[in-house]
Amino acid sequence: MTRVHNFCAGPAALPEAVLRQAQEEMLDWQGCGLSIMEMSHRSKEIVSIAEKAESDLRELLNISDDYAVLFLQGGASTQFSAVPLNLLGDKGAADYVNTGQWSKKAIKEASRYADVNVAASSEDTNFSTIPPFEQWKLNPQAAYLHYTPNETIGGVEFFWTPQVDVPLVTDMSSTILSRPIEVEKYGVIYAGAQKNIGPAGLTIVIVRKDLLGQAQSVTPTMLNYQTAADNDSMYNTPPTYALYLAGLVFQWLKAQGGLSAMEVINRRKAEKLYGYIDNSDFYANPVEIQSRSLMNVPFTLADDSLDKAFLQQSEEAGLLNLKGHRSVGGMRASIYNAVSEQAVDDLIAFMANFKKTQS
Repeated sequence: MTRVHNFCAGPAALPEAVLRQAQEEMLDWQGCGLSIMEMSHRSKEIVSIAEKAESDLRELLNISDDYAVLFLQGGASTQFSAVPLNLLGDKGAADYVNTGQWSKKAIKEASRYADVNVAASSEDTNFSTIPPFEQWKLNPQAAYLHYTPNETIGGVEFFWTPQVDVPLVTDMSSTILSRPIEVEKYGVIYAGAQKNIGPAGLTIVIVRKDLLGQAQSVTPTMLNYQTAADNDSMYNTPPTYALYLAGLVFQWLKAQGGLSAMEVINRRKAEKLYGYIDNSDFYANPVEIQSRSLMNVPFTLADDSLDKAFLQQSEEAGLLNLKGHRSVGGMRASIYNAVSEQAVDDLIAFMANFKKTQS
């Protein structure tokens, strides 16, 4: 069997070592005679897997006991509702920063519950920049500030953390575990799993404990952070297999040297790809240099009539899912943790050869 290079934005590539271990344990997990998928979520086996996953995640991100770690369902999009329902309190207002399509969706959903102030937006630059903090217009009555540190569609990323006097809330779906972060700067961190954590179906929420217990009375039980925390994320049946695989990914990350080591690799991968694009008159990237994502690299061809041929030939070469998002077109290479440096090298070699054949 030949493994291809998967540049999908999500569900994304998983480490091959993790997939092989899951394959070996598919029918019989550690001599139990059962698959993980067949076990009760109340069993000592699943509880031990969940506890180990939380412990490893806390170690990787240096999460203190001041925070609860929740393993939930519904994807990051469900958190677009859960965040205002849990954090608004009696203020009724929240600040949001608009840097792309996922920010816009979060704003739209939060507007159902809150008086949303868009404190800053880069829509006027077609989401190719990060608005400078000194230009942000914050609402002094806001209960929290929400931002998306990495926009997968536009390929823009924050490399600094906003400093505000209210809880900072962030959708880290596409950047979490790609490099170290200072968890203590945030009130809530949430992330869908299907990029750097594991398979789709699991959502992680890291919430400062002093923010628990403030949910609106109309908050559905399943969206209440306090309920999840009180029940160790097992108020109902959690996505047990996705949690198991996430736990294997956490162990894999530790074996690679942790997040500082992953940052070195991820920066090197991105620098290689951006470097090739910038030194080519055939390919281009639309994002300002200081805001370019390490995880998602959009690029265009000088002649977009060649897009179809590029995609067809790249698939034939074993380079999959390079088509850009339908809202922006062009190409996009998502180079998350599990995408190897060799995959990036092979992509660059293909791009160079494709350009040569079109000359």
